[in-house]
Amino acid sequence: MKLSPSENHRWIMSRTTRTLGFDGGDVQPWQRRLRHKLRQLVGDMPQERCDLRPRRLWIRKHPLGTIEKIVFTAEPYADVPAYVCLPKDVTPPYPFFVCLQGHSTGMHNSIAVQRDDNTLPHRVEGDRDFGLECMRRGIAALCIEQRSFGERREQKQKMIAKHGCHDATMHALMLGRTLIGERVYDVDRGIDYLASRGDADMRSIGVTGNSGGGTISLFSAALLPRIALAMPSCYFCTFRDSIMSIYHCMDNYIPGLLKHAEMSDVMGLFAPKPVVIVAGKEDPIFPIAATRRAFRELKRIYEACGAKDRCHLVVGDGGHRFYADNAWPIMLKEIDRLRRTKKDC
Repeated sequence: MKLSPSENHRWIMSRTTRTLGFDGGDVQPWQRRLRHKLRQLVGDMPQERCDLRPRRLWIRKHPLGTIEKIVFTAEPYADVPAYVCLPKDVTPPYPFFVCLQGHSTGMHNSIAVQRDDNTLPHRVEGDRDFGLECMRRGIAALCIEQRSFGERREQKQKMIAKHGCHDATMHALMLGRTLIGERVYDVDRGIDYLASRGDADMRSIGVTGNSGGGTISLFSAALLPRIALAMPSCYFCTFRDSIMSIYHCMDNYIPGLLKHAEMSDVMGLFAPKPVVIVAGKEDPIFPIAATRRAFRELKRIYEACGAKDRCHLVVGDGGHRFYADNAWPIMLKEIDRLRRTKKDC
């Protein structure tokens, strides 16, 4: 007898043909069709943008520059805390990276301080101190708190589930939304905030994050046209071999997506803009063999755009973490090329 639901689902996957998978030809018409469908699948977004109402919570000098903690309003009853990290000895306008933590205690890891007391240091492993890593390289960072993580964890409703994003994901689905879509919208509003500052190079906005941060880095790059550079870490793979193969947190799922596209197709919506895919050779959650297969598919899309040299894969020797020394040298070259190109224009 076949009693396990996963057996049935694997059988369905084996017979599923992606309706909007890239099959060669002109890339731009394909991107328009898939992006339109993806916007539908990630759910409703606010029709009107509310006032950001940015507020400063504190500002401090740091050996690498200046760090300011702010909060802005993405939509009614959805405030977004963030750190603005400005590198010293760099003249604005700054290239900015939006930095996103995954399933962890929150954005405080991006600047290596404790969550509940930002004056106290905190040891961060796996190169997840994204804000500081940016500052070390002369890049500014906007480190935002994702919904259901850190300071935005559920604090009003009693929860039983292990992961704090469970209730938020289920509620979003009942409202015609997805948590992925809501998190992408917060990134979009973060870019609105950067545009309001006056010191950001709006032509050099990047996005990066690990694991759940890599998820939103990828979908933000696919859906938000103001993002010019992307560096998702420990997420890019195939849906079939990652979130459809073992237990994953429910905030990874978008209803109906696998009928239309694989992850390489979604990331392909970013072509021909520069992307650095970061992976761990021993990552048990997003297996490297499937990541390499997906990357070959992504490379086909970039080659069809005439931009194969802007599509990179770096693989660290360890597991599910970021690899700053592997990834940043390549991204810095892409930032330099992008800014030189924009200056020449």
